[in-house]
Amino acid sequence: MTELQRLREAFRAALDLPADAPVDDLQYQDNEKWDSLAHMSLIATIEDEFSVMIDTDDVINLSSFAEAVRILGKYGVANLERLDGNE
Repeated sequence: MTELQRLREAFRAALDLPADAPVDDLQYQDNEKWDSLAHMSLIATIEDEFSVMIDTDDVINLSSFAEAVRILGKYGVANLERLDGNE
């Protein structure tokens, strides 16, 4: 499983989405399941999955899947490029 696939799975698990739900274009304000509690669950899931500690500013700024990709890049998680958008 690639790093990008792992991140997709983290989003699906934390937001209680179906296994085949597309998440690459997911944004906080566009998803009713992504409330403040789900946000903290998502942060914890990402931190556990990628063995990182996300700082407060990044927790606040993580408002989309694309932003999660960018933030994880800051923490040295490689291979998160979205080359073709395929699962």
